[in-house]
Amino acid sequence: MEQVAKKDIRALSKEQLRDFFVSEGDKAFRGNQVYEWLWQKGAHSFDDMTNISKETRKMLEDNFVINHIRVDKMQRSSDGTIKNAVRLHDGLIVESVLIPTSTRTTACVSSQVGCSLDCKFCATSRLKRMRNLNPDEIYDQVIAIDRESRLYHNRPLSNIVFMGMGEPLMNYNNVLKAIDKITSEEGLGMSPKRITVSTSGVPKMIKKMADDEVKFKLAVSLHSAIDEVRTEIMPFNEHFPLKDLKEALAYWYDKTKNKITYEYVVWDGINDQQKDINALVKFCKDVPSKVNLIEYNPIDDGQFQQASNKAIDRYVDSLEQNGITVTVRRSRGKDIDAACGQLANKE
Repeated sequence: MEQVAKKDIRALSKEQLRDFFVSEGDKAFRGNQVYEWLWQKGAHSFDDMTNISKETRKMLEDNFVINHIRVDKMQRSSDGTIKNAVRLHDGLIVESVLIPTSTRTTACVSSQVGCSLDCKFCATSRLKRMRNLNPDEIYDQVIAIDRESRLYHNRPLSNIVFMGMGEPLMNYNNVLKAIDKITSEEGLGMSPKRITVSTSGVPKMIKKMADDEVKFKLAVSLHSAIDEVRTEIMPFNEHFPLKDLKEALAYWYDKTKNKITYEYVVWDGINDQQKDINALVKFCKDVPSKVNLIEYNPIDDGQFQQASNKAIDRYVDSLEQNGITVTVRRSRGKDIDAACGQLANKE
């Protein structure tokens, strides 16, 4: 007899779980109990569900699977950063990172296996996009990092950034479902204001987010406010030029009143001239925003090299003189390839 593939139980809503138990002749509230085990308590097997009878657990086992992630390999950096190589139920691997500071711990999570886009400076973009992550796979990364945060830093996870592998807006529905779970009282109960979704800039999807009235923060991987330069380093910019991006960001701000953060790396000989600085200042003035200047983390070849401190200082001075908030972000976890742009599943 052909075996029927079991359904992933976390694909069911709470209502569907309640209906399932009623259809099996059980009480609807049993669905609530199972739902709590799956999401709030992060159960990895039906046997973990200790307040449910053995017969019921066996019945669940016969009908469903829990496709939870497994942290295959955890690396700890000298600066306290932790990188997880996360194995998915089908054997594919993504990476997520815990970044600690004295006041917070931040999870940097992945949304795709590989990436849909082709930014030349990023190791992840060299992996072809295999598939989107499901909401539960995104959620599980956060649960794993929350546990590590409590274990190694004695505090719960405080912030989440979608800056790991993949372009979150190319997996929009699943990312939103994961965030719903993370912010729900039935999940982690985290404030959406502590979550930042970082995109390389997909105008249509930025507008959709605004229309959907999302409550989380938006960051844009900008790196140049000159079309020719940006297209050279981020070829998809040809399809999503800066004028379209700017229009979408204005729409976002108009709807949400939330400032945008521009992530910006300065490279030697690529975007370190005064004309690059002037273009960024002008771009920032169109929509209320702030700038994170990010230290670059080489990915083995010579085309992209960190700009001089002098060039960074010129950026900071010009932005500040024009009343634009700017921070210089030093990279964390470089010794374990956990820094921005380095996530590439190296063995």
